[in-house]
Amino acid sequence: MSDKEKKNNSAANEAKTELTSIESEGGGVIQIANDVISDIAALAVMEVDGVARLTGNITRELITKLGRKSLSKGIRLNFTENELTVDVSLEVRFGYNIVEVSKNVQERVKSNVSTMTGLSVGAVNVRISGIDMESRD
Repeated sequence: MSDKEKKNNSAANEAKTELTSIESEGGGVIQIANDVISDIAALAVMEVDGVARLTGNITRELITKLGRKSLSKGIRLNFTENELTVDVSLEVRFGYNIVEVSKNVQERVKSNVSTMTGLSVGAVNVRISGIDMESRD
């Protein structure tokens, strides 16, 4: 994030209706819901060959089962003064190189979030929570 960009007072780790505010050159403010940023990251992850699924914590899984369908399960956003860090938790398909898949996820998430929102993504941390054995031939 540049000096013009700022985050609302609320904690960014819990995705409700929290917004990221960016001052526009036209004099107004652009607000992007954190859920939107999480969804962009989630879609980017799922575009990577070798990713089986995003994995999340129990709380998010319960929220999803109770009716809130969210692509962002397994995505956590951490805002600092100058940049955004994205934490991703996923399963890799059996037979794929974990390091290569992880690097591709990092590149794709950083590129898509930066391109679509204009936010500066400092880091994309990837946590491999398992191997999808069902995709094994």
